[in-house]
Amino acid sequence: MSDSPTVPPLPDQPAAEAARAAGAPADATTPTYDPATDPDDTGVPTSLHDDAAAVGRGFFAALFDLSFRTFITRRLASVFYLVGLIAIAIGFIVYLVNGIVGGASLLWINAGAGITAIIATLIIVPLVSFIAIIALRFIIEAVVALIAIAENTERTAQHTRR
Repeated sequence: MSDSPTVPPLPDQPAAEAARAAGAPADATTPTYDPATDPDDTGVPTSLHDDAAAVGRGFFAALFDLSFRTFITRRLASVFYLVGLIAIAIGFIVYLVNGIVGGASLLWINAGAGITAIIATLIIVPLVSFIAIIALRFIIEAVVALIAIAENTERTAQHTRR
């Protein structure tokens, strides 16, 4: 094998000459694609002129939108996640302290039960908290994905009605 890469050979004629020889139009400014005659009109928006009004709407206007045309879940997902993390952290601390205190109180009655309770607390409480964080994240991501699908479906339906 050689160390230098092989360079492909250059064509015999420039691309413009090859296009003219193949019968392509000489004027490159003439559009070859006409969107009006496209049979595959999917309704995908080419501009955001319809969404400009929705961007300007405030949070409270969306919150009190009785027709539920505006979704606020995507805006609040990070807040829900933060509140959920705080709740899980509080639960972690409460259960960890209660488990250690309960295990320590069992040490006076039955040493084996007290040590087992403390060790189980130190293993189970962090594990359950970690699983709760994962479940919280999955649920919030699923809801946000569902809302995104609903928004995109509504946007597509609006553009296909025209």
